Amino acid sequence: MRKHILGFLAFLLLIGIAVVAWLAWPDKAQLDLAAVTGQRPQITAPREQVIPTVGTAEPVGWQQGQTPVAAPGLAVRAFATGLDHPRWLYRLPNGDVLVAESNSPPREGGGIKGWVMKVLMGRVGAGVPSPNRITLLRDADGDGVAETRGVFMTGLNSPFGMTLLNGQLYIANTDALVRVPYRGGETRISATPETIVRYPGGANHWTRGLITAEDGRSLYVSVGSSSNVAENGVAAEQRRAAILQVWPDDKTSRIYAAGLRNPVGMALEPSTKALWTVVNERDMLGSDIVPDYLTAVELGDHFGWPWFYWGGYVDPRVEPKNPQLQQYSKRPDYALGPHVAALGLTFADGLKLGGRFQRGAFVGEHGSWNRKPLSGYKVVFVPFTPQGWPMKGAKPIDVLSGFLVDGKARGRPVGVIADRTGGLLVADDVGNAIWRVSAAR
Repeated sequence: MRKHILGFLAFLLLIGIAVVAWLAWPDKAQLDLAAVTGQRPQITAPREQVIPTVGTAEPVGWQQGQTPVAAPGLAVRAFATGLDHPRWLYRLPNGDVLVAESNSPPREGGGIKGWVMKVLMGRVGAGVPSPNRITLLRDADGDGVAETRGVFMTGLNSPFGMTLLNGQLYIANTDALVRVPYRGGETRISATPETIVRYPGGANHWTRGLITAEDGRSLYVSVGSSSNVAENGVAAEQRRAAILQVWPDDKTSRIYAAGLRNPVGMALEPSTKALWTVVNERDMLGSDIVPDYLTAVELGDHFGWPWFYWGGYVDPRVEPKNPQLQQYSKRPDYALGPHVAALGLTFADGLKLGGRFQRGAFVGEHGSWNRKPLSGYKVVFVPFTPQGWPMKGAKPIDVLSGFLVDGKARGRPVGVIADRTGGLLVADDVGNAIWRVSAAR
């Protein structure tokens, strides 16, 4: 009898191991990445995962003399090195460059996804305490290398977006928009920041993008969701997964657009002054979906999150259902590919990269964790028409690659901006560097 019981228990154990192995088996992409990019990406049936497919590049950094690889006709060199998690960039009127050195606040949350995210964040170096500062870089002689560096501002809370408006420098902390007075040429600010508006902070998506609106009086702040698909309840997502419009003089705000899982970079398209953003879409539906995207955003838009994706595809995991929203879910304008982690965004206006890079959007793709094989880990360019829309049939063009080599990450691009001489600056938060891309001589 005892032998039979042991045999039965061994059988159950084997069945359990087989089930766990099946649940945890990595989902591999069945489509080429390019098929899930552009204005008409292939949206395949979801392959829902109980245990996430985990694939992230081990950070190894750059060795002496190594740089990313620039596209033909372009060149790249280090603008600054030795930084501490440089995430976001802002150019002041005199050409000085502000760098938000920042990291996630301590993460909470449990469950399988929470555990996986904590392990992943630790592996890629994102689990370390945030520097919580802004550094100023100055390239006074215009040679493409910052010869002056100094701490510009401290005492912040996971800062990210920055912008100037009417003599005030606004900073988007993870939980509040703050400001300090700024005079041209200042190299350090010690004033205590004044809080303008508060919003939810931290959680899975802690970064807060910030730009001045087209009216010159208000600001746009991007606030990502706290979860993947509202698994902690829709109530936990109030004023999240949205772009807020803030009137700093009145210290008031409203939700400008919603249903955006994790909007980060924002920019105004030069010819139309329309608001555009890049968005990180949901995880754990397989390696082929859902594509991150670049899209124009108008007042009152809803892009479907968490109930729908890509203009009305139903996410079966979300409860309670919201069928009445389906017909109103706006389809994004341009797919960047699944899980690329699109973060940085700037338009070509002010850049002097020539040729095919004269009109369009540059996007910093931080790189995937929930896809086999890996995606992202580069800067891409999306060509636009003179009317301010992505060119019909155009696919993303690699601008800066070489961050990912043999499954290891030398760096991971985040923010992208134009410098005062027309070069493209790229923040690399794993390589702890700022790269400058210019036209080859």
